[in-house]
Amino acid sequence: MPSERRAGGYVLVFLAGVLWSTVGLGIRLIEDSLVWQILLYRSLSLTALLYIVIRIRTGRDPFKLARASGLPGVIGGLSLVAAYTGGIYAVQNTSVANAMILFASAPFMAAILGLLVLGERVRRATWIAIAFAFFGISVMVWDNSDSSAVSGSLAALGSAFGFAVFTIALRWGKSGEMMPAVFLSGIFAIVIMTGICAVLGLPLIISRLDGGIALGMGIFQVGAGLVLYTIGSKTVPAAELTLLSLAEVVLAPFWVWLALGETTTTNTLIGGVVLLAAIVGNALTGARRKPPVTII
Repeated sequence: MPSERRAGGYVLVFLAGVLWSTVGLGIRLIEDSLVWQILLYRSLSLTALLYIVIRIRTGRDPFKLARASGLPGVIGGLSLVAAYTGGIYAVQNTSVANAMILFASAPFMAAILGLLVLGERVRRATWIAIAFAFFGISVMVWDNSDSSAVSGSLAALGSAFGFAVFTIALRWGKSGEMMPAVFLSGIFAIVIMTGICAVLGLPLIISRLDGGIALGMGIFQVGAGLVLYTIGSKTVPAAELTLLSLAEVVLAPFWVWLALGETTTTNTLIGGVVLLAAIVGNALTGARRKPPVTII
C-alpha cells in the first residue's frame, strides 16, 4: 500500500507540472488584455475554486484560515501577487522557454533567503549548484539584447524571487499547507489589480476570448495544479518533487512550439541546460526541502 500511495503521488505531482506548463500557451493565446486584466480574471476563478476546495478538505471557513496565517500569510500572499505579475509580464515579453527556465531558479533563491532570514544551513552541493545556476542565468540574460526581452528576463527573475519569498514565508509561519496562503494571494490580487486597472483607465470587462482563457487558467492551470500537487506531495520525497517539477519547465516551451511554432535561441538552450543540470544535481545530492511551487 505505501508503494502504491507513493506511485500515485508521483502521478499527481507530474500531472500538476503538466497543468502548470500550459501557462505560456494560455498567455500567448490572449489577444488584447494586459497583465493586470489577465491576473484579475485569473485570480477571480482561482479564488473561487480554492474557496470550494479548502471548504471541502478542511470543513472550515477559508477566510478564517487565511486570517489565521497572520503576518507570514500576508507576506506570502503579497509575494505571490508580485510573482504572478512578473510571470505573466515575462511570458508576454520574452520567449516561453526563457521565462520558464528562469522561473526554475526559485529554489536556489529560497535557499539563500532561508540562510539570511531563517538561519537555515545551505549544503555545499547547493552552493555549487547555485554557482552553476548563476552562470546559466547569465548566459540566458546576455542573449536577450533588446529592451523588451531584457525586461522580460528580469521580470522572470523577479517572479522567481517572489516564489522564493512565498516559500520562506510559509516556513517562517511553520505552515505545511499552501492553499490558504494562495487563497489569500488571490484576494489580494483581485483588490490590487482592480485598483491598478482603475488608475490606468483599463476596462474591467475584456473580450470573451481573453476572459475565457484567463478564467480557465485560474481553474485548470493554477488551481487544479495546486490541488494535485498538494495531495501528491504528501507521499513524494523532496528530491523527487524537485525532479518532477521540471516537467513544467520542459513541457511549457513544447506546447507553444507545437501550437504556435515558437522557438528559442541557442544561448537560451545552453543556459537552460546548465540551470536544469544544477537543479537536477542539487536534487540528486540529497535536497531535503520541497521546492517552491511555480504557480504563475
